[in-house]
Amino acid sequence: MTRKTLFQIIEPHQKENAIEKAYDVFMFLTIIVSLIPLTTKSHTGIFMWLDFVSTVIFIIDYILRLVTADYKLEKGKLSFLLYPFTFLALADLLCILPSLFLLNNSLRLFKILRMLRILRVFKFIRYSKNVQILTNVLKKQKDSLIIVGFLALGYIFISALIIFNVEPSTFPTFFDALYWATISLTTVGYGDIYAVSTTGKIITMISSFLGIAIVALPAGIITAGYMKEIKEL
Repeated sequence: MTRKTLFQIIEPHQKENAIEKAYDVFMFLTIIVSLIPLTTKSHTGIFMWLDFVSTVIFIIDYILRLVTADYKLEKGKLSFLLYPFTFLALADLLCILPSLFLLNNSLRLFKILRMLRILRVFKFIRYSKNVQILTNVLKKQKDSLIIVGFLALGYIFISALIIFNVEPSTFPTFFDALYWATISLTTVGYGDIYAVSTTGKIITMISSFLGIAIVALPAGIITAGYMKEIKEL
C-alpha cells in the first residue's frame, strides 16, 4: 500500500470508497468508546482497557497522519515538521498524552489529565463531514462573525456601564453588571441578579429586545453560509 493510498483512506473527503468510509466509521466509534471512561469516576477494569485500546488506536492514527503529512500540507519535506503544530494535530496529541501520563498516582494530576481527555470530542471534527462543512462556513464567514462578535461585546459593555451607574446598590461591582448584561444578551435570565428600580427594569426590557436581535445575527449568517456550502457540493 502506497503512502498516497494510505492518505486517501485516513483523510475524509467527499467521494470515498467502502474502505475509506469504513475507516471513518471505525474512528468515529473509537472516539465514542474513548469517552465512555469519562462517564464514570472509576479508572480500573474495563474502563482502563477501553481507554488503553482507544489510545493505541489514536497513536496509530497520529503516526499515519504524520507520515503522510506531505500530502496534507503539500509543502514537501517541510510538511513533516509543520504538521505536528497544526490545530488538529495538536488536538490529536492532547487526546493521547493524558492517557500516557495517567500512570502517575497524583490525584491532582489525574483530574487535570482526565479533563484534557474531554478534548477527544474535538476529534469528531476530523471524521464528520457535516462538521467539516460547518468549519468551512465559519472560515468563509469569519469577517461577518467577527463584526457581530464586536457588536455583541460592545452591547454587553455599554449595557453593563448603564446599569452599573443606574443601580450601584444592586450591582456592587462592574463584573456583576457585565454578568447581568451577558445573561440579558442571551435572554437566559437566571434570576440570581436583576434590576429592581423602574429605570433598571426598563433598561432590562430594552436590553433583552436588543439581545434577541444580536443573538439572531450569527445564526442567520451561519445558516445562509451552510446552505450555500451544501449547494456547492
